[in-house]
Amino acid sequence: MSAHTPSKPASPTFAELGVAEEICEALAAQGITRTFAIQELTLPLALDGIDLIGQARTGMGKTLGFGVPLLDRVFDAADVEELDGTPRALVVVPTRELAVQVGEDLARAAGRLPLRLTTIYGGRPYEEQIEALEAGVDVVVGTPGRVIDLHQRGDLRLDRVAILVLDEADEMLDLGFLPDIEKLLTALEHKHQTMLFSATMPGPIITLARSFLQQPVHIRAEEVGASHTHATTNQVVFQAHRMDKAAITARILQAQGRGRTIIFARTKRTAADVATELAGRGFSVGSVHGDMGQPAREKSLAAFRDGTIDILVATDVAARGIDIDDVTHVINYQTPDDPMTYVHRIGRTGRAGHSGTAVTLVGYDELSKWKMINEELGLDTPEPPQWFSTSPEFFSALSIPEGAQDSVAKPRRVFGGPAAAVHSRSPRPPRGKSRR
Repeated sequence: MSAHTPSKPASPTFAELGVAEEICEALAAQGITRTFAIQELTLPLALDGIDLIGQARTGMGKTLGFGVPLLDRVFDAADVEELDGTPRALVVVPTRELAVQVGEDLARAAGRLPLRLTTIYGGRPYEEQIEALEAGVDVVVGTPGRVIDLHQRGDLRLDRVAILVLDEADEMLDLGFLPDIEKLLTALEHKHQTMLFSATMPGPIITLARSFLQQPVHIRAEEVGASHTHATTNQVVFQAHRMDKAAITARILQAQGRGRTIIFARTKRTAADVATELAGRGFSVGSVHGDMGQPAREKSLAAFRDGTIDILVATDVAARGIDIDDVTHVINYQTPDDPMTYVHRIGRTGRAGHSGTAVTLVGYDELSKWKMINEELGLDTPEPPQWFSTSPEFFSALSIPEGAQDSVAKPRRVFGGPAAAVHSRSPRPPRGKSRR
């Protein structure tokens, strides 16, 4: 008699957890009916107005974990004052790109609820954001600096805010926003619900939570000591010669099953150069980095989301707002500076149950940096193999067809940028190394 392995019980639906019918319908229209772990754990508490700390890695569904109960409560909770055009909920996030993404996600989840949402962040004119606030708004999503500015100018009222969400709190700490957050929390002196979400819990964030949250429930969406990285992400790490990285990347972009892809560079200049190089090889590519104006960055991200381009070259700060579930590949063109940057980068793929591939190209001068990441995260690859754009092992590890070339089409322009230069033959790998 064959042994029977019990199947894992299905997670509850949003409707089963008591979420408003209008929100359930809006989510179902997007193909979302059942909850992920962080949502299943968060919703019953958040819907009751309880303060909580949600801890889960990027890509685990945190946005709907706080967004659904926030919308539900603003719409129909007895302890939230009737809507009068002043904000009832405020979501604070670390970057402009994440503000845009969270704002769009909440708008989609709200569906036909009669709620007014607006997003405020730097890099855009004050006037248009002030006009939106004056016209009346129920839910505000914003970055710390612009939220504080508009509040201090008297344009953003916080005295009726019933729900405050601090998303990606550890990122806000890394970016130096903690004093702004403390200032904001001090301004909210009246009784309100606070939800704090963070992938990690460094000391200053724990202190912040203890100071400003009322008996918060700490929710973890994974076991204590769980891996920092998604089990659904295949991590491929190898040493690559600096002069061969462009050809290597071009071949990875021809791998079987390759869909939306994010390529990470450490500096703004490298991000721009890599995007130009790939466009010159015929790839459909855009970039997001600090030398670009905010409208241009938003245009590139929108093109990446809607499929106009399928490759995005980004720096770390710019990419923190990219919250897309179906990124198949992440390429670390340059080795990250520290372990948590590595975790955040590769967390852009293998999200929400999808599988993904994260490739790290370790330059010969980056090996010590990689060893630190490897040791901290327990990745068991202290000495990555040396592969070239012609190495059979490289082709095999990433399912690259034998006929993959340096270029795939005529030179293009980087999306939204200048015309691409005609690609010239890439340099040969250094002599004395096998090209087999």
